Amino acid sequence: MKDEYIIQMENISKQFGGVKALNNVSLNVKRGDIHALIGENGAGKSTLMKILAGAYKKDAGEIKISEKKVSKNVTPKKMIELGVSVIYQEFMLAPDLTVAENIYIDSLVEGGMLVNWSKLKRKAQEQLDRLGFDQIKPSDIVGNLSIANQQIVEVAKCLARESEILVFDEPTAVLTFSETEKLFSLIRKLKQSGVTIIYISHRLEELFEICDKVTVLKDGEYVDTLNISEVSEDKLVTKMVGRNVENLFSNRDMNVGEEVLRVENLNSGSMVKDVSFSVRKGEIVGFSGLVGAGRSETMRALFGADKRDSGKIFYFGEKVNFKNPRESIENGLGLVPEDRKGQGLILEQPIRMNTTLTAMKKIKHFDVINHKKEKKYAKDLLSSISTKYGSLEDNVNSLSGGNQQKIVLAKWLAADCKCIIFDEPTRGVDVGAKTEIYNLINELAEDGVAVIVIASDMVEIIGLCDRSLVMKDGKVVGELSKENLNEDNLIKMSMGV
Repeated sequence: MKDEYIIQMENISKQFGGVKALNNVSLNVKRGDIHALIGENGAGKSTLMKILAGAYKKDAGEIKISEKKVSKNVTPKKMIELGVSVIYQEFMLAPDLTVAENIYIDSLVEGGMLVNWSKLKRKAQEQLDRLGFDQIKPSDIVGNLSIANQQIVEVAKCLARESEILVFDEPTAVLTFSETEKLFSLIRKLKQSGVTIIYISHRLEELFEICDKVTVLKDGEYVDTLNISEVSEDKLVTKMVGRNVENLFSNRDMNVGEEVLRVENLNSGSMVKDVSFSVRKGEIVGFSGLVGAGRSETMRALFGADKRDSGKIFYFGEKVNFKNPRESIENGLGLVPEDRKGQGLILEQPIRMNTTLTAMKKIKHFDVINHKKEKKYAKDLLSSISTKYGSLEDNVNSLSGGNQQKIVLAKWLAADCKCIIFDEPTRGVDVGAKTEIYNLINELAEDGVAVIVIASDMVEIIGLCDRSLVMKDGKVVGELSKENLNEDNLIKMSMGV
């Protein structure tokens, strides 16, 4: 029945050390609905879903799936058997295995001791065909795929379980417009077939396109549940952040100075082909294009993280050859990576250490770290960008995705960079934190830092950047000045029109 609640979570509470992640939160979802769950980073969305998935044990409250009470000590395996699958914001994939092995990792062996490889690949291909992503092959190694395509493998893995309940945690954060449309089409088909969807996203416009209801959380507490058809985006933002957010992008005083970085005819592997560009002091230069266009690869080669095949790099007018990230950092060139989990943080180390990694000279005395000075430095830095955490000694993987991103940003602020590259700086970040990050980038530019921003969100490129280069198939195919920077021009250039 339409009105039957398939999920009933009542008065759920969860605490991590001194941080109360959830406080008497309730979530009731009707069978066959697409139910959005929103809130700022740290609001408790992911924690609530991990409790639903059996990954976390609740401290208090009750859960029912199809009117059946769920045991307090339930496991993720049991929740999968009950029909619940979660596609986490941070992927749960085995990077050294193939796509087919990842999709069917729960059931590689059926009724024997050997894997039927031909059957496995055929079944995996059926799932990929169902999603409509024919560029991914069952035999591909997952670790070699782009982040966007790894997301698709994650979706296929959950669909292969034929779950009645699917939780999507920021599924479109790294997808292009066309890929997002395919995903929405699939979600609508799942709804029609009776599958219940919980949809977490910071892109509020997506909620109005596919969702039936929305539940808002704030600071670990329940705020409201509303019908999407009866609410505006402004009202949702106000409920999320407790205030009106008039404008994401603030104006800044432009004072563009000398050329800081110039790249000529850079080549690296198959993804970077004859790329040339420059950025000046106090300037914010965007890099737009579809996922897989070569933007991140260009910046990694420039930074010394990937090998350069040829090309010239000039830094403050002098030809340089940064052979590795250490040399880049020592010369004031920073890179905030797209993949914060794999490249931006040491997840099982304290917040304190992750924050001060690039600032050893500031906290050392005769090559010995002054821990008192280190703690104060980290605390002041994290306070300046409104980071939420319990203790500086907590591991950084205990934080929400948005607060992890702030730790990455703090690390590079500590490095006193003269030129800094932001690769998808607001991926998986809520609307309130986005404003803080945009203000931070503007402040860096006003202070004379040369800034490069890679973003798949065209609104971000348009609102933040002074000009933008557009890449396609590893090449720069055009450049747009501020007055010509609009969605129509960006889309046409990105698609080679």
